[in-house]
Amino acid sequence: MGLFAIGDLHFGFGVHKPMSIFGSHWEGHSEKIIENWKREINNEDTVLLPGDISWAMKEEEAEVDLKIIRDLPGRKFFLEGNHDYWWKSTSKLERKYEGMGFLKNDCRLYENIYICGTRGWLCPNDTHFTPQDKKLYEREQIRLRLSLDSAMRKGAEEILLMMHFPPTNDRQEDSAFMEIIRDYPIKNVVYGHLHGRASHDNGIKGEKDGIHFHLVSADYLDFCPKKIF
Repeated sequence: MGLFAIGDLHFGFGVHKPMSIFGSHWEGHSEKIIENWKREINNEDTVLLPGDISWAMKEEEAEVDLKIIRDLPGRKFFLEGNHDYWWKSTSKLERKYEGMGFLKNDCRLYENIYICGTRGWLCPNDTHFTPQDKKLYEREQIRLRLSLDSAMRKGAEEILLMMHFPPTNDRQEDSAFMEIIRDYPIKNVVYGHLHGRASHDNGIKGEKDGIHFHLVSADYLDFCPKKIF
């Protein structure tokens, strides 16, 4: 029962938005992800999808993308990204798509590890951070603690954290997210959002303070899910 992760699928089967405008390496990316997924993952595995799942604006537009993901092997846990405008009612999505968990201020269990998560946001001192980002940055701290506290109430001894945004700015400076992460028994953090070589290089990766950070943006992984353990 392996645990895999891949973020930023940016599927657009229902809205026909090609990603090739972001570079030739994105050409046919959806088909690459599907092919690699089927090769690497079986029905006993679990896959984490930390945001930016579909380009759809409405749930009915996202349906074709979600059904394709539903029919791929493995159990799936989703997190909302900054482009997932179609994600409105979490309870409705869970009723509609069997075997797919949609995290929102709560947690899920993988073997003896609790999966928690929130979207996150740009951190202060990031190149692109503006005064307008401050409110979202603070709101996501509350949502992060809600998710983590839900796991702790269930007796969590180990937590894996999913975020869409990285938990630091592009200088990898400390942040409120990092302070929260250190307050809980978190051993692994997976996140996406970053695209392109320069952004990939600026993302926190590897071990820091005993915590392993995994960048799992689809283009960083060459469109193949990464095995976490």
